[in-house]
Amino acid sequence: MEASYLKTYRAGELSERIKQSWALLESCRLCPRNCAVNRLEDKRSVCRTGRKAVVSSYGPHFGEEPPLVGRRGSGTIFFTWCNLRCQYCQNYSISQLGEGEEVEDEKLAQMMLSLQAMGCHNINFVSPTHVVPQILSALSIAIKGGFRMPLVYNTGGYDSVETLQLLDGIFDIYMPDMKYSDEKVARELSGIKNYPQVNQDAVKEMHRQAGDLVVDEHGVAQRGIILRHLVLPQGLAGSEETFRFLAQEISKDTYLNIMDQYHPCYKAYDHPQLGCRITGEEYQEAIQLALHYGLRRLDARRAWVLQ
Repeated sequence: MEASYLKTYRAGELSERIKQSWALLESCRLCPRNCAVNRLEDKRSVCRTGRKAVVSSYGPHFGEEPPLVGRRGSGTIFFTWCNLRCQYCQNYSISQLGEGEEVEDEKLAQMMLSLQAMGCHNINFVSPTHVVPQILSALSIAIKGGFRMPLVYNTGGYDSVETLQLLDGIFDIYMPDMKYSDEKVARELSGIKNYPQVNQDAVKEMHRQAGDLVVDEHGVAQRGIILRHLVLPQGLAGSEETFRFLAQEISKDTYLNIMDQYHPCYKAYDHPQLGCRITGEEYQEAIQLALHYGLRRLDARRAWVLQ
């Protein structure tokens, strides 16, 4: 299956999307925080990123969902900083402490081409929300260098529909988190306003563009949406409402990874409910809730829970 952005590029539309995305940085409204600083002049606000993207690392990744990893790995590029402030972030040295270095768009394009040459199945942009213009500019450069791989938008889920619409016909695979169902919990644990509604609107737009996950004969993702939901201690993630939303407003065929790897780190021990791992019972309850709402495509790595 040909990557969607190639058609967009040949039609001359990619250059216009690039212009529109950079315009969002002049008084930044790239994400729902709408900080309104001029990032074109290298001003910075919540995401602490100015004109240039900051990259922590890149390379083949074999720890992602099976449809992304396949046999040759997902070509992952980790962007530094984030528009969230999750108190328990497991990658906090990257997302909160700024581990990484600024790169020009040309360098980002070279990373993409290098991962393609390594044989990876896709390019997986981790925390892309605050650097969409830089990604699109790098994509245009990479295409001229022979780049042809599908793109993965791997996000915490606090995304603007306006920005996502610029990605229609460019990203084939979306992989958002659905972190919370409760506004108060989202404010307390990630420092963001109106997360549930913003997140649901973003997931609807991603699904409108890409649909349910489609894989090739080897089980490798070609197009569609992969949903991630991390189970938190004492029901803080609001799993039931998330599963109800997916089943009733998105699709019961949504590929859903219900993640069990929560462990306390960063500032988690400062919170009375985050200082412990989840129990087996809490995780199994989440699985049963997903099944109750008719969700059919749960991550295969978790099938042992159902036995």
